[in-house]
Amino acid sequence: MDETEFWELVDATREAAEGDPEEQADLLVDRLLLLDPELVLDFARHFEARYNRAYTWDLWGAAWVLLGGASDDAFDYFRCWLIGQGREVYEGAVHDPDSLADLIDDFDEEIDGDGEELGYAADEAYEQLTGAVAPDLGIPPAPAEPLGARLDLENEAVLAERFPKLRERFQEE
Repeated sequence: MDETEFWELVDATREAAEGDPEEQADLLVDRLLLLDPELVLDFARHFEARYNRAYTWDLWGAAWVLLGGASDDAFDYFRCWLIGQGREVYEGAVHDPDSLADLIDDFDEEIDGDGEELGYAADEAYEQLTGAVAPDLGIPPAPAEPLGARLDLENEAVLAERFPKLRERFQEE
């Protein structure tokens, strides 16, 4: 599976789920079950590499603004959700997290921002196909700390300066 096929699968399941991340995860498992186990592992490698790439202080700050705070786990689930939004949103956000204000239509804290189940879709499909736990994917591990300059996530002035568009559009005062 190449990168284009990966993103096509993400886009197709997001559109079919009408943006609901839990439904998207279920549809993704269903679609992955139609593939050879090696292709499921390819999908998992693409997902994990993008998940690790999104481990940055700036994206954590954007998640903090959108979610009204973001613990370690909440940021993990946010990165899964971000991948589930597709290539354009993902790449735009990785390049400039404040651009999420322009890249996403609406943000409902009840369903958006938490794609935890998306992170398990490939593992679930692989296990159903083979009866075994997915092997090590053979990709570099995530960094120990988020990449980039550390942000004081609880400092409103820092967040206002770094994420003006996100704060203006999505943060409740």
